[in-house]
Amino acid sequence: MDYIIHLAIFFTIYSILGLSLNLVVGYTGLFSITHAVFYGIGAYTTAILLTVFNLNFFLSVIAGAIIALIISLLIGIVLSRFSDDYYAIVSIGFSVIAFTVFLNWHSLTRGPFGFPGINRPSILNYEFSSNGAFLLLSFFFFAVIFVICRHIVNSSFGRVLRSIREDEKTIQVFGYNTVYYKLAVFVISAVIASAAGSLYASYMTFVGPSMFTLNESIFIVVIIILGGLGNLYGSIFGALFMILLPEALRFLGLPSTVAAQMQQLIYGTILILLMLFRPQGLMGEYRL
Repeated sequence: MDYIIHLAIFFTIYSILGLSLNLVVGYTGLFSITHAVFYGIGAYTTAILLTVFNLNFFLSVIAGAIIALIISLLIGIVLSRFSDDYYAIVSIGFSVIAFTVFLNWHSLTRGPFGFPGINRPSILNYEFSSNGAFLLLSFFFFAVIFVICRHIVNSSFGRVLRSIREDEKTIQVFGYNTVYYKLAVFVISAVIASAAGSLYASYMTFVGPSMFTLNESIFIVVIIILGGLGNLYGSIFGALFMILLPEALRFLGLPSTVAAQMQQLIYGTILILLMLFRPQGLMGEYRL
């Protein structure tokens, strides 16, 4: 049972990441590959505030969101100068820079040693120490964020995002400042991703730079491409599939020495097949 709960916690965390990235890629058409940066900012903020300053988890979530907001605003301003393939390439550059900072800023991030011993969340003298209690907390975060994302995509703001995705020049003719909308959704997405990072840090009780590499950003992109671009339920389905896939591979009896490589091979094969036969993903409404 603990193993199923463990998978369910990871499912909620990656669903949050998928929902947030889909706002940018699926609904706005901005191919960002920098989501692990904000995921890492949330995780490191929680790790530092809980282990060094002994602050409450929920305060660290707020602090992580504020830092992610500021950093994403700066990154978003730079990215707003680019479009299409150049947007993706520059976003990759920011992922590489962030990993370098996580790895080498020893006085802040402790470099490759990371932060062990991160406490579980607590509120009013109740600690979410068991995995079952943590699952309820992570599911609460997931449910709240899903409602927020659904409200965004169904609002007039969300309709403008879709219009930018379909034909940005046309929507500009009607007087919409598309730079503002693209920057706003990028910041919102980053803030949500930082919450997922805070949950991850507290659940794993450890964070290190290897957890927030470019590969992690690509993994989150695969989740939304597989599940469906421009569809919130697609983000959730993609997260479920990608979390369960490694577990399914275990039943194939692959040697542990090649299991990780096989996962990467399968991820790449899935992307190729989707681009060939279903570019919008299984439940998607938008093609890259």
